[in-house]
Amino acid sequence: MAKESLKEILPDFQAFLLSSKLTQDKNIPFYALWASRFLRFVNKNDKRNIDELVMEFLEEQEKTRKLEDWQIRHVELAIKLYLDHFNARTVLEATSGEKSEDNQYGSAVMERAKRLIRLKHYSYNTERTYLDWVKRFFIYVSETQKSISSISKEDLKNFLTWLAINKRVSSSTQNQAFNALLFLFREVLRKDVGDLTGTVRAKRGVRLPVVLTVEEVKATFSQLSGRNLLIGQLLYGSGLRLMECARLRVKDVDFDGKTLYVRGGKGDNDRTTILPEAVREALRSHLEQVKTLHEKDLAVGHGEVYLPDALSRKYPNAGKEWGWQYVFPAQQLSVDPLSGKIRRHHISDKLI
Repeated sequence: MAKESLKEILPDFQAFLLSSKLTQDKNIPFYALWASRFLRFVNKNDKRNIDELVMEFLEEQEKTRKLEDWQIRHVELAIKLYLDHFNARTVLEATSGEKSEDNQYGSAVMERAKRLIRLKHYSYNTERTYLDWVKRFFIYVSETQKSISSISKEDLKNFLTWLAINKRVSSSTQNQAFNALLFLFREVLRKDVGDLTGTVRAKRGVRLPVVLTVEEVKATFSQLSGRNLLIGQLLYGSGLRLMECARLRVKDVDFDGKTLYVRGGKGDNDRTTILPEAVREALRSHLEQVKTLHEKDLAVGHGEVYLPDALSRKYPNAGKEWGWQYVFPAQQLSVDPLSGKIRRHHISDKLI
């Protein structure tokens, strides 16, 4: 396609990319081209779930055009820039006159926030937490009868102060709300919050750590059995956090090296820790039972687990492989809220 014709594709989007400096100037015409192709793809499909459409479009381009990984990354970035940066202005303009008198206040922005969270590959727990705080914030500012476009950083400061003084929330809860609303302002509403030093912060009390004695640990283990005992011993012997243990996958257990691999732990960091000698045989026996359960799932057409990031697109059959299965799977199959697929998720941290 000639350069002259490339400049004619989505000219407003190209002008936005040029002024915002979100990508190199040489990429702009091609990003507009891919955004245009994606929009045509969307118009040909009846699905309303934008995340599924993005994944299907990328898969189609990878197969039909034989694109390399680096090219797919550029295509995905072009779509994200269009949906989550350029298109944000359209969403805000469409909702700028929307008042807070009913339960639909901010519905368009809530939907955009959900889509952006999923495109950034945040966890489902983070998605629920962020959307809950955004909803609470909208309810709080609804008394002012403000439109979405007129919400300011002062509303954010007042809300956080209200949480600390009126609701007497803990510092961790206030920080959680702060992170969620910072995401709302910066990523969704595209507003600068500036200096927030005038916000009243909840105080974090000083607490001494609680350390169990050897006898207390033995007494605790004596009250556990089966899977729960194994989990308790792993937590104690390896130093795993609750969710790290729940999300542990078969391939991350190295019996020969006596090592556990933690993927995407706190701060989204990978690390290794020890596999306690005392639990090795019990863990082997446990995995044999898990493998039997996995084989039964496969026999009835299931057996697929969630894969992080874009691995499910790159390796469509990996989710059914034994190595990707959870060490501690849930007892029941369930519907994945992100994909709608029936899967066996890992055990809930509330059961540990």
